[in-house]
Amino acid sequence: MVRRIVLLASFIVACLVNAAVTTGMLAPEFKLQDQHGNWHKLSDYRGKWVVLYFYPKDETPGCTIEARNFRDAQAELAALNAVVIGISLDDVKSHADFAKTEKLNFPILADVDQKAAKAYGVLTSLGPIKYTKRETFIIDPAGNVVKHYADVAPKRHANEVIQDLKKLSVELAN
Repeated sequence: MVRRIVLLASFIVACLVNAAVTTGMLAPEFKLQDQHGNWHKLSDYRGKWVVLYFYPKDETPGCTIEARNFRDAQAELAALNAVVIGISLDDVKSHADFAKTEKLNFPILADVDQKAAKAYGVLTSLGPIKYTKRETFIIDPAGNVVKHYADVAPKRHANEVIQDLKKLSVELAN
């Protein structure tokens, strides 16, 4: 019960102030559809490491490189008990096309109402165009944010995440 209250309070505060999520806090919950129209909640992944990455736009160069690298790293991530979830403001149809073109083997979620982006503090704009910053959060099996990447280089990011997950897994085990 206390955990639910803390989760709700963290989500409300993050939504109200669009504050950046920081390490050590309970990750804000979300409920979003993936490229197949299936619903996902963060709480569905309790017991696993979650690599939650926000990206600006489907089928753009940096976003495509990042998605391909996460796609190609799936076996290594699964061996670490980790799942990858991508989120952008694009809709389900755009995600379906992107996932099909790039043969993505992980969910990419449509945050069309911008609630998750606001909760994680990654919503930004260029004039009237809103999009998410390219940022990643590693969430531990208990649902806590344990690593935040505010500066992501798409070409090397998947490998960086894998190395950090290995270290974090050892730390959690000790």
